[in-house]
Amino acid sequence: MSDRTGSICFVGLDNYPVLNPTEGDRYIGGESVQQTLLAKAFRKRGFDVSMVVKDVGQRDGEIIDDIRVWKCYADGAGVPVVRFVHPRITSVWRALSRADADIYYHSCAGMLTGVVAAFCRRYGRTFVFRLAHDTDCIPGQQLIRFWRDRKIYEYGLRRADFIVAQGTHQVELLQANYGLRSSPINMTVEMAGDVDRTEKDIDVLWVNNLRDFKRPELVLELAGRLPDTGFTVVGGPVVGHEALYERMVRESATRANVDFVGAVPYHEVNDYFLRSRLFVNTSDSEGYPNSFLQAWVRGVPVVSFFDPDGLIDANRLGAVPEDIDDMAASLSVLLADDGDRREIGRVAREFVQANYGPDAVSGAYLALLGGSGEEVVRG
Repeated sequence: MSDRTGSICFVGLDNYPVLNPTEGDRYIGGESVQQTLLAKAFRKRGFDVSMVVKDVGQRDGEIIDDIRVWKCYADGAGVPVVRFVHPRITSVWRALSRADADIYYHSCAGMLTGVVAAFCRRYGRTFVFRLAHDTDCIPGQQLIRFWRDRKIYEYGLRRADFIVAQGTHQVELLQANYGLRSSPINMTVEMAGDVDRTEKDIDVLWVNNLRDFKRPELVLELAGRLPDTGFTVVGGPVVGHEALYERMVRESATRANVDFVGAVPYHEVNDYFLRSRLFVNTSDSEGYPNSFLQAWVRGVPVVSFFDPDGLIDANRLGAVPEDIDDMAASLSVLLADDGDRREIGRVAREFVQANYGPDAVSGAYLALLGGSGEEVVRG
């Protein structure tokens, strides 16, 4: 054991571009953002913190922001079929061994969940798994391509020492579908500074990786209904959804009031939130989007069909329309009343600052793990 409070390893193979801004043009998902923010919060609390990430050409074991980074396989490495075992599972296992942590933290349903769980059971380490999407809790609906990987995920899910949910809805889903208990802990967000000095030159912002269930095409429909409103779309292509991305590029070009920006590095995307009057989400399902927190902490109301645990409606943090007609109307009403929109933004910012700061969230994890975390640290 280290001389400090303990050690924790965050297993997120796509985390490296968030931790290292020079690689920020690579794919970045919400889970990578969450893991990196939590890693920094645990480091601040005195933990030895490490990560296991993909090999993108970096030096193995390098230290960034006092976080040691262990690499596993590179995309495309190995022979098809065989590479499932080697180098993928074998290299992840070796990286977990090099990390030699007391606690291993992983999020998002996938084959990797089972690998981390098996490692922790083999070596007597503590495994914390965090649900990322509501479908993580529903058999057969997980965003996992292969049946084999789904079964490995379920093996890991059942063997996690602690399961963390994004809200009470996920707690209920997991209990109903798997008979497993979980603890709701808020996501965290990077605090923003002075948000009032930036000019608001974007009417409505949409930010997401372009996947079918995110329904970015609805932004084009909204733009058609609100021709005097400017829409800015930020998001890059995702493997398996390339056709959707290309279609959005083509069709956005035909709309005078749509600015399709494409992929933007995580370290630059917050500027778009600062410049926006409203943020819109068109997904048909979600977990708890990082983008909501990024908007709220900058005083930007959220208009979304999806309302995690009813927070938007209960706290008046924006609007929850019933359909596309209602969404267009909600955007129009909020854009027309600057005073009301600013008041909603003020409430949203205070709500996030009080409930989603890194210190508060890491403290909730420590409470779950047992006070200071010492009960899960090897002697």
